[in-house]
Amino acid sequence: MPRFEPLPDRRPVIVAGASSGIGEATAIELASRGFPVSLGARRVGKVEDLVGKIRADGGEAVGFHLDVTDPNSVNSFVAQSVDALGEIEVLVAGAGDTFYGKLAEITCDEFESQLNIHLVGAYRLATALLPGMIQRERGDLIFVGSEVALRQRPHIGAYGAAKAALLAMVNTLQMELEGTGVRASVVHPGPTKTGMGWSLPADKIGSALEDWAKWGVARHDYFLRASDLARAITFVAQTPRGGFIANMEIQPEAPLAENVERHKLALGEQGMPGQ
Repeated sequence: MPRFEPLPDRRPVIVAGASSGIGEATAIELASRGFPVSLGARRVGKVEDLVGKIRADGGEAVGFHLDVTDPNSVNSFVAQSVDALGEIEVLVAGAGDTFYGKLAEITCDEFESQLNIHLVGAYRLATALLPGMIQRERGDLIFVGSEVALRQRPHIGAYGAAKAALLAMVNTLQMELEGTGVRASVVHPGPTKTGMGWSLPADKIGSALEDWAKWGVARHDYFLRASDLARAITFVAQTPRGGFIANMEIQPEAPLAENVERHKLALGEQGMPGQ
């Protein structure tokens, strides 16, 4: 007799923060693997465009407004998703943005806003879905964390604090949900080329990059693609019963050393700009 009943063939998913970046790529990847997806974000127009694209490619998708900082919005979004797709089997909690600024220079409201989005917002979504998952004795809560929860970076301290707290919350969920059949996982992206990752104000780029290099958190200039994270998140969602991915960190692979040397040689032969 198997230790667990197999996962159902049809597993509706909520993707929070689906209007762009990792959330958008994850929604597309999950839909391509047969998951019905409910997409939530504040930018409803972008969500509707993505729903149309997924449906045109043969997937099943719906989309609704979602603001994770508003409890009423979260409850309404979850209810609409269940009405449209059925009971939710998987949550991908990835809504959020990055606020840049040194901790001594930002306001308390700015610091609190990051906690409200990345920590409290994720908690709201999870607790809205947990009762049903616990009753069915199965479900996956997948949270999008960040490498800054593991290794902090200056200039994004509020974001890093929120993601570190998120990791603590997920680790606690893993302990408290043990034996219920519900799995909680966190996927930590390294540097990723998305709109959120490129929002550093122009007047702060230089000092931030210098500090990141000084503290050893900017080893090379290659970035992950959103699709790289989408595949990782989908892998977590597709993990068969009997095991679960507790923590997964994805980092961009460094450029091949010989290609870097060729690039340096080419620059040397052509002369650096201004020479």
